[in-house]
Amino acid sequence: MVISPVHYIAVPLLAAFLIPLLSKFIHKELARIVPGIVFLYSIFISITLMLQIGDKGIISEVIAGWQAPWGINLVFSPFSGFLASLMSIIGFLIWLYSYNFKKIDKEQSQKYHILQMMMVTGAIGIVLTGDIFNLFVFMEITAITAYSLTSFYRERDGAEAGFKYLLIGSFASVLILLAIMILYTQLGTLNMAEIAQKSHLIPTSLKTTIIVLFLVGFGIEAEMFPLNGWAPDAYSQSPGPIGAAFAGIVVKAGVYALVRVIFTLFDIHGAYDFLIYGGLITMIIAETSALAQTNLKRMLAYSSIGQMGFVLMAFGIGTHQAIVGALFLMFNHAIIKSLLFMSGSYLTYNSLTKQISALSGLGKKLPLVSILFGIGAFAIVGLPPFSGFWSKLYVLSAAADKNMLLLIMTILAVSIVEIIYYFRVVSTLYYGKQNPEIEIQKPSINAMVSMIALGITILVVGVYPDVITNLLENAATALTDKATYIQSVLTQNLPIN
Repeated sequence: MVISPVHYIAVPLLAAFLIPLLSKFIHKELARIVPGIVFLYSIFISITLMLQIGDKGIISEVIAGWQAPWGINLVFSPFSGFLASLMSIIGFLIWLYSYNFKKIDKEQSQKYHILQMMMVTGAIGIVLTGDIFNLFVFMEITAITAYSLTSFYRERDGAEAGFKYLLIGSFASVLILLAIMILYTQLGTLNMAEIAQKSHLIPTSLKTTIIVLFLVGFGIEAEMFPLNGWAPDAYSQSPGPIGAAFAGIVVKAGVYALVRVIFTLFDIHGAYDFLIYGGLITMIIAETSALAQTNLKRMLAYSSIGQMGFVLMAFGIGTHQAIVGALFLMFNHAIIKSLLFMSGSYLTYNSLTKQISALSGLGKKLPLVSILFGIGAFAIVGLPPFSGFWSKLYVLSAAADKNMLLLIMTILAVSIVEIIYYFRVVSTLYYGKQNPEIEIQKPSINAMVSMIALGITILVVGVYPDVITNLLENAATALTDKATYIQSVLTQNLPIN
């Protein structure tokens, strides 16, 4: 069997269709098992294709034999492949964690796992597609499943949070679709490589309009201030594993789309400044908001928004080292924030309000979960020897090389704010007095496996960062090498019939 990027999309779509039938006629437990098998297969695809691009370079495949730029193509490069692989791994760990997270009925369980699988599939489709309209389609798949999962718990305020997410997300969709329509009227193509090749033909006024529409639309998905009003409620009202999926997968797809438009489609230097200032403002406001939170999940939500601001700011610096740092931040944010949401969900499992005060004294009752949360907290603020230290060092070094002293001072100041509110939580865990009215919920074995895997990754990458830096270097080179991307997509196509 030939392993193809198309399998990332085709296999989950087939599984989503078959799961209700398998569950009804064979065994009801298959509704929960099949998505895990799909994620494992996605990881296998990732490993196989990542090995192949070392020999072949960029893999560009077209569907139904129609060559680019007329046909729809999927592009597996060191950049898109790195993100697709990361999403596949995080998706599997979230599935494993979710398996026995809450006791829900068969119908609800089936809906949950299908939606989760399709949300990850949509995000992977965003980073792999070489067609701007299909990027929009995959973004809609991701968004619709995210809206549904946000409102999954009807007894909470999930419906309100899901509706808010739907309204803001729909606004983003309209802007992105409008930008695509204008782009098509000017160039007559939807293929991103051909758009990149011909973007100089678009009149300056229209090009500016298109870029602004894309930046605002994708900025909403990437949690950029002031476009991130949906995020705190979506994170705090969705099931705990879905908060991890939002941070580790969904927002990464939004950042990818924003970066792909800026670096590949148009490559306008002014957009880099937009990323720096937009990211800087997002980081400052989100981190100071996190400091004021008393609800653990909302604190983690604002912290996640602040980290995305940091990522965007790093991309805006624009140098190779800064882009490596931005990708390192994305990697760290995916594994660290997933661990924080997973461990935090068990620490507040039986607390209706999810207040930080509910964690008081749980360090003794749930020692391993508390240690894992502490590892995530120390890593996200950038303390050595955890993986978060290296990504911050990369970005600070890149800023220093360009004499961005104000940027460096802001990053360090915000890091102090992070340390204050995360250490406050850790202090509550270990030095607070436990509330006897709160019932302790011990994690299932599969949930512990997921959290321990993330914790070990944080420690290993922290001690041996070289295990990931080579992949990051190749991904950064692929993002900035616009000419190779265009050539690979328009001249190296393998038809699939």
